[in-house]
Amino acid sequence: MGYVHDTAMSQFIPPNLIGASAGTWTLAVASNVWSNNRTAADASFTLYVPVVIPSNSVALKGAKIVSLELMYAIGTAAADDVPAATCALYKDTLSATAASGSGTINTAAICAGALDTGHDTAAELKAVDEHRSVWTLTTPVFIDNDEAYHFEVVVDAAATTVWKTYGAIVNYTLRV
Repeated sequence: MGYVHDTAMSQFIPPNLIGASAGTWTLAVASNVWSNNRTAADASFTLYVPVVIPSNSVALKGAKIVSLELMYAIGTAAADDVPAATCALYKDTLSATAASGSGTINTAAICAGALDTGHDTAAELKAVDEHRSVWTLTTPVFIDNDEAYHFEVVVDAAATTVWKTYGAIVNYTLRV
């Protein structure tokens, strides 16, 4: 039986798996490139990016999250705000007792990390442009079998802000 310790693993998360809390969204394709497009409107929304990589019940095995890259475009007008502080990776701890009704389904806690220098301010995040923002954990962590992770971004769109989500990439170490 072999052993794998690959520090350069990545997993693409397509735009149709990235949820949004509000607005009118349409999955679209242009020149064979898929995106999830939001109809322009002066309102806020939150993107939900599930981290879909393997977990393991044994300590220091499975997938160790290193960073997450979000690919999006803003067109027509800059967003009113995309606070850097709202770009966060959350660790969801899944309750072992939720099925019996004696506990919560899960709890979420923010993981420590930082955005790349090209996206670490609201001015950079909300600008009209094509973006590939990278959020890196301060301390990469292996995913336990009773944990799930997701990334969130809160966007305050202007009346004519056109937002397109192209997907995300989770970078991780695989050890099995």
